[in-house]
Amino acid sequence: MSIVKINALTVPAEQREVLEQRFASRAGAVEGSDGFEWFELLRPVEGTDQYLVYTRWRSEEDFQAWMDGPMKAAHQGGGAGGGGGAGGGERPKPAASGSSVWSFEVVQQAAPKQA
Repeated sequence: MSIVKINALTVPAEQREVLEQRFASRAGAVEGSDGFEWFELLRPVEGTDQYLVYTRWRSEEDFQAWMDGPMKAAHQGGGAGGGGGAGGGERPKPAASGSSVWSFEVVQQAAPKQA
């Protein structure tokens, strides 16, 4: 079965809009990656300042290939919205003040019953 990676990002209230805009501007950046299955950006409603970035992958190897390739390039300024490509310029300040990645294996799943 699939694996899930959840990146818990600590985001101060004044940076929430910045974070959401950055994710919106990178739309499509991961969707074509081999083994990619799902993405969700989860905004906290109450009780926390942590956003959750949920991705599901076919395998750990697929996730690592994305981390070592497209994701690394994007965060070094080589990808869309990176801010430091051939045109130069400074990289934008991170919107999150902390990050923690959690890893899970999917052992059970369910979908709505078809009517």
